[in-house]
Order: sequence, then C-alpha cells, then structure tokens
Amino acid sequence: MSNVFIAILVGIVSMVTSAIVFPMALRFAKKHGIVDNPNARKLQRIPVPVFGGIVVYVGILAGSLLLMFLMPNTILMWGLVAMAIMLGIGIWDDVKNISASLRFLIEILLIIGFISITDVYIDNLHGLWGIHELTQEVGVSLSIFAGVGIVNAINLIDGVDGYSSGYGIMACLCFAIAFWSVWSPVLVCMAIVIIGALVPFFLHNVFGVRSRMFIGDSGTLMLGMLMVVMSFYAISSKSSLSTMEQHNFCIPAFLVAVGCIPLLDTIRVMTMRILRGCSPFKPDKTHLHHLFIDMGFSHLGAALFILFVNAMIVLVWLLAWKIGLSIDIQMYIVLSLGLLVTFGFYKFMKVQQYGSQNGTKLWQAMCRLGSWTHCENKHSWKAMREFVDGPMMGKLQNTDKYD
Repeated sequence: MSNVFIAILVGIVSMVTSAIVFPMALRFAKKHGIVDNPNARKLQRIPVPVFGGIVVYVGILAGSLLLMFLMPNTILMWGLVAMAIMLGIGIWDDVKNISASLRFLIEILLIIGFISITDVYIDNLHGLWGIHELTQEVGVSLSIFAGVGIVNAINLIDGVDGYSSGYGIMACLCFAIAFWSVWSPVLVCMAIVIIGALVPFFLHNVFGVRSRMFIGDSGTLMLGMLMVVMSFYAISSKSSLSTMEQHNFCIPAFLVAVGCIPLLDTIRVMTMRILRGCSPFKPDKTHLHHLFIDMGFSHLGAALFILFVNAMIVLVWLLAWKIGLSIDIQMYIVLSLGLLVTFGFYKFMKVQQYGSQNGTKLWQAMCRLGSWTHCENKHSWKAMREFVDGPMMGKLQNTDKYD
C-alpha cells in the first residue's frame, strides 16, 4: 500500500469519524448544559455548546489508530497520549474553570513527561545565530518555555468562529508540506489526520446555526499540544527535516512563521496587560481578532483575514529561503513582519479608531471592507448552512432548549 494512499485513507477516516461524532457530542453537550454562556467579554449572545474538542479528538484518534496499524510508530503513540491528557485538562477547565496557575503546572509537567519518554525536544537551532546543538539543560528549558507558550497561544486565539480550527488546518498543511519535502510519511499522515478531524468542526462552527458548537478549552489545549509535538519533531536533531539545514533551510524561522500571529499576538496582549498593572491571564478584548470585529468584520472574515496574513508571512519566509538569504536574515524577516502586524498594525488602527468622533477615513474604509465580509444572506452561505444543519446532522439536530 503506497504512502500516498495511506495518507488519503487516514485523512478520510478522520474526517468521516469527526462528522459522525459531531451530532452526538452536540446532543450530549446540550442535554447536560455544557455550554459557553455570554458575558461582557465574549462575542456570542446566546449559550453555545462547548464540546467540540471531543469531536476533533475522536476523529484524530480514529485516523491515528489506523495510521499506527499501517505504519507502526511508538513515538507517535506518546503524542496521542499527551493529546488525550491535554483534552482531559481542557474538559476539566470547560466544566470547572480551573486556575491558570494549576493549568500551567499541568502543562509543564506534561511537556516534561513527553520529552522524558520520547527524547524529542528543541535540542538544536540548526545554525541560527551560529548555534547548532544545545546542551540538554538549555534545550529542555527552552522546550518547556516554547511548549507552554504555543499551547496557550492557541488557546487564546479561540475568540471568533473558525479561527482556532482554521489555524490548525493551515498550520498542519504547512507541516505536511515540510515533512513531505523530506519524505517523512508518518508525520505527513499525522498532519493530514488532524486536518481531516478539524474540517467538519470548522464547517459547523462557522456556518452552523442549530449545529453551532465551540471547540472549547478542551479542543484548543489539545490542538496546542499537537502543535507542540509537531514543532518538536520538526526541530529535533532526530527529525528528517534537520537534513534541510545543509540547504540553508532555517527550521526555527519556518516554525516561527507558522505560529507567527498567534504567538506574537499573545506576547503583545500579555505585555500590555502587565504594563497596565493587570494579571497577564486576565481576559479582555485586546486580541488582534477583536480589532477586526471592532472594524465590523464577520467572525469568518476576521479569521480568514488573519490566517491569510499568517500564510503570507510563511510565503515570504519561503521566498527568502529560495533566493538564498542567510538563516539569520530569514528569522529577522519573519519576526519583523509578525511584529509589524501584531504590534504595529494593531496600535496604528487603534489610533485611527479614536482619531476623530467616528474614526479616521482609513478606519471608516476598513469598516466598509469589514461590512463586505458579512455573507449570511448570500445564497452560497445559506446553502452551506442548510448542509451543515441538515444532512450533516441527520435526525439528531432537534435537541433541546438551546436550539
């Protein structure tokens, strides 16, 4: 059986499983009141079921079990274990709202456990700033810091419909292409499995009315852990991607480009909270996606605009590599573009928002652009909504009081 066929097969299994499980998870969440209630900080106006993480998990699990049967890989198994544990922590947080400090402690212990068992972590910078192999102490410390940062960055972007799941799809597509280039079939297939599990949820989350559901902390924390595992496999000296170092391929710049907007936006938000004398974990409406909502963008419009910018940063990095720029310059370009968007653009547009009574002309122009992203009354949008609320839900769509 060819590797291409296996990749297609496990992706389809993951997608179909996720689609089948979705209505059951939705019914369970509604029946037991597992919902995200509206408040002053949140953007929805009615309670929304928050059990999407289970849907994505079951889809990934089904595809991964088939993958491990076809391509036995013990290291992959430990990534699935870490994913399951993070899912459990997220469900606990969705139901009981555990403290940020306890969640951070669990995340640190989980990342340490994964590193201890697999010996896969950031042990090499592949020539960035002249640094190659790292000592174990430095590498493990850096991995813990980066891992916790990635997990929480993914968790914090879950503010508009389609953003976190759309980001997961985009990031895994980048990982699949990168691992394909060095022919690492297990990791290519794993990235496709994640994409397959996310697609049905993305459709319901964006287009659904009766079938709308949030991914919740269970989903974003699990997705964040998966991004950590993929990133560690990419940068580890044990990875086949490390062979690209001799071709001037800056692996750290590639990883930063893929996670650019979520990571730098989280750093900006937390920095500004600290400067205001607040806890860095105190929720507010200062993320980049909130800015686009203020400009009148739809949820999908805001998510796609940000993901498009992130994808453009990845493409600019790719161009920088292809034209032969040094690995240090590749990293500087990625960081500069990311900071320009998350810090510069955000601050600039906030100045435009309050530049006059109704905002400056530039602000008003962006608001007009945002208004064009509202497609709810267009035929194509209605057709997709009828599809996800009808055929994709079967007989389970008529449930309870939250409809």
